[in-house]
Amino acid sequence: MNCKHALALSLLCSLPLLAQAQTIRIVTDVSYPPFSKVNPDGSIVGFDPDIARAICAEAKLQCEISTMDFDGIIPAVQAKKFDMAIASMNITPDRAKAVDFSDMYFNIPGRLVAKQGTKIDDAWFKGKTIGVLRTSIQREEATAKWVPKGVKLKLYSKVTDSFLDLTNKRLDAVYLDANVGDEDFLKKPMGKGYAFVGPVYNDPKYYMGSGMAVQKGNKELLAKVNGALKKLLADGSYKKIQNKYFSYDIYPFK
Repeated sequence: MNCKHALALSLLCSLPLLAQAQTIRIVTDVSYPPFSKVNPDGSIVGFDPDIARAICAEAKLQCEISTMDFDGIIPAVQAKKFDMAIASMNITPDRAKAVDFSDMYFNIPGRLVAKQGTKIDDAWFKGKTIGVLRTSIQREEATAKWVPKGVKLKLYSKVTDSFLDLTNKRLDAVYLDANVGDEDFLKKPMGKGYAFVGPVYNDPKYYMGSGMAVQKGNKELLAKVNGALKKLLADGSYKKIQNKYFSYDIYPFK
């Protein structure tokens, strides 16, 4: 075999390995429509998967999207079971110790959902039970601000479970991302008689926006994701995806 043939064979054999190296394993949580859900046919759809696929196309990456409960996502990325997570995850200093975050790709404030007409003031919190996602930014804020006022927090792995407890009067309120409360509860039949109550919660100490999480130190992937996101924002692709799911901007466009 001459050198030219040997070189050609070597390159040909390496192609599958190169293709494999470009496959990015992405994980999301499908309990947060319209951000992400599973259709009856098993397809994973929603704002987060659409953004992930658009970023992969722009960055010329082969991406596989899988699902798991939210509170297992960061440990799974740390354990290198996945290369990236896109799960409406608020950027926080504590989380940034475990994973590296992309630039913010949306920012939605928190709201309390309770019986319509509920009046919220400092005195209201004493003795109340409020549902929050176990690993959410809302849990952190409620722990710091409301537990000292006499609130008992009930923790959930899936926000849909908290809605069931709210409608069955096992909770006084649920504290969550405003859009999830609106789309996944208040607009549904089970949300009849309930409403957002109290103020909009957007303390910048807690609401730093949501980012995509990658394994700590994976600067190459992070650069590709951020570069692709900037292009999607600049060329209007982001807004096209956003407008499929929301009637208002979820990114703070200037």
